[in-house]
Amino acid sequence: MEAVSFNRGFYTVDVKYFYRITADAFTGVGRPTEVEGLATFDKRVILFGSEGNAKIYSSRTSLGEADEQRIRQANMPIAVVEVVDPICLNVKLVERCERGGCCDAAFEAPENICRCFDDELVMDGSEKRMYCTLGQFSLIRLERDSQLLINSIDFCMPEKECVGSTDDSPCDLFKRIRFPVDEFFPPDIKNSKFTDPPTHKDMCK
Repeated sequence: MEAVSFNRGFYTVDVKYFYRITADAFTGVGRPTEVEGLATFDKRVILFGSEGNAKIYSSRTSLGEADEQRIRQANMPIAVVEVVDPICLNVKLVERCERGGCCDAAFEAPENICRCFDDELVMDGSEKRMYCTLGQFSLIRLERDSQLLINSIDFCMPEKECVGSTDDSPCDLFKRIRFPVDEFFPPDIKNSKFTDPPTHKDMCK
């Protein structure tokens, strides 16, 4: 994440997604062979994160110890990315030089990403390449600490006694519980939110 120099309060967020792809390779009439590979995708967004010139000092810093927290931290927003499992849209197996040599570009995966695979990743020397088209839903946002004024009251002491177990039989207690009809039968159209058949606009809310 970096601040945009020509637009104050805005930040560029560069995200690199790493995907562990598992596929079945059929080489004949026998059982398929499971192969694993690594796919990446880069995305850049520009978001508003406001400004703050204050320095932040935290008591969690341990001086003289091997912690990575900085003693003085700028009041920068924090980029947060939420993702769900991607959807595989298409898979294509091509020859190595069929894509105009783009597959020969040098790429070094981070060590922590390589450790997610059982075998060592092969970055070159293969005669074929498998290209995957993935659909990725994600939410990218900026977060920052802010001071809020909230009404507060004094400590509240409990006035009622919390009743624990009773002498009632568990079966008697179960008989007094109302049967959850709505959990088994969806509401009909009269009790639902839509009185008319839902439109595409309503389904997208």
